[in-house]
Amino acid sequence: MADPFEVRMKFTSQIQHLNASTTSALKCAHYALKHAPFAEDLHSCILEQLERNSLNLRANIMYFLPSLCDAAKAQNEWSYVRMMERDILRIVDLVAPEDGSGAANVKVVRKVLKGLEGRGFLQGQTVVELEEWISGRDAVGGPVSPLPAGSAGAEEGTASVARNTPVSVQREAYGSAPTIKLDKRQIEQRIEEDRERHKRAREGIWAVQQGSTRLDEDAECGKLWAETSDVEEDDYEIAKEEAEERRECLRFEVAC
Repeated sequence: MADPFEVRMKFTSQIQHLNASTTSALKCAHYALKHAPFAEDLHSCILEQLERNSLNLRANIMYFLPSLCDAAKAQNEWSYVRMMERDILRIVDLVAPEDGSGAANVKVVRKVLKGLEGRGFLQGQTVVELEEWISGRDAVGGPVSPLPAGSAGAEEGTASVARNTPVSVQREAYGSAPTIKLDKRQIEQRIEEDRERHKRAREGIWAVQQGSTRLDEDAECGKLWAETSDVEEDDYEIAKEEAEERRECLRFEVAC
C-alpha cells in the first residue's frame, strides 16, 4: 500500500501545477482516483490549496472539479462527488471571497456551477442559491454576506459553512482586506489560460453528445435528419442545375 504522506505530497504538487490544459486536469483526476482509499485526505488537499494559493490557481482548481467528478463517475467512485457537494459552499467562498479579492473568479464560479448542474453533480436549487449568495462579489468592495459573524443566523444555513475557513476567520478578525493587485506576470498568465479555455470551447461547440453505445444509433446523423426540411420542388430544380453544371465541367475537361 502506498505511503499516505507521499500520496498527499504528490497530489499537492499536481494541484499546484494545474493549468488551462485538459492534460493537467485529467492527470490530477486519475491520480486521485488511483489513490481513492485516501479520498478524504486528498480532498482536504484541494481545500488547503484553495486557501493558500493565488487567484489564478484557485480558478484552475475550480475548473478542475468537473474533470474530477466526471472521472469519478466513470469509475463509479462517488466519494469525491459527495465531498465536493458537501463542501461546495466552502469551495465557492474560497475561490471568490466576499471581500472582493476574488472578483475575477466570480464568472469562473458561475460557469463551473452551471457545468456541474448540467452533469447532474449539483441540484438546480443548490446552484440558484449559490449564485444568489455570490451576487455582487464580482465588484471589488461589493456587498458582503448579509449574515455577520457571531450572529445567531451565522451559526445556521449556508453562511456558517462557507465562513468556517481560516481565510474567512482572518478576514473577520482584521476587517476587509485591501484591494489585491496582480503583478504583470499573473495577469498575462490569466489571459493566456482564458484564451486556451476559449479555444477548447470553440473546438467542441459543434460536438453532439452520443447518448448510446450502439453502433446503429448515431446522434449526429439523427440530429441532421431531424433538422433537414422535407424535399420540395425547388430542391429538385437545384439538383438539376447542379447536375447540368457538373456535365458542363466534364465536357470542358474532355475538350481540353
